[in-house]
Amino acid sequence: MGGELELSVTVKHIQGLEFKVAFDWPEAGEMLMDEPEPIGHRRGPNASRLLAAAIGNCLTASLLFCLQRSKIELAGATTTVTGRIERNEKGRLRIGGYAVRISLPVAAAERERIERCLGLFEDYCVVTPSVRQGIKVAVDVVDRDGGTLFSSGH
Repeated sequence: MGGELELSVTVKHIQGLEFKVAFDWPEAGEMLMDEPEPIGHRRGPNASRLLAAAIGNCLTASLLFCLQRSKIELAGATTTVTGRIERNEKGRLRIGGYAVRISLPVAAAERERIERCLGLFEDYCVVTPSVRQGIKVAVDVVDRDGGTLFSSGH
């Protein structure tokens, strides 16, 4: 395929269902994740909210990057991502979908100026098309000595 890039995120258990997340960019700092009540304390976003944030950020950044490259500078875009959590046939909670609304600080009359980017930005977002297609996830669970306890998705 060529041109592959790797990323790394470390998730370390703190207590209960709280986790400290460290990114492979030290300058990005760390983040606390938690689950909502009754199983958590809502001290940080949960995975469903982080995925929503990733989708919204990626789409908005792709659109603004295209606009910047087209010499159209916009400041103050606001993106809202609304998710739907539903139960599957086994009764397990799953993300049923996300709806994204990107609000740009432009008037409707300016649409012609940004038309080209409106036709391109989704294709340049890394996250959203990947989520739409389904992302392969390989899972390994190992013991403290590195022995495999569980393996799937390979």
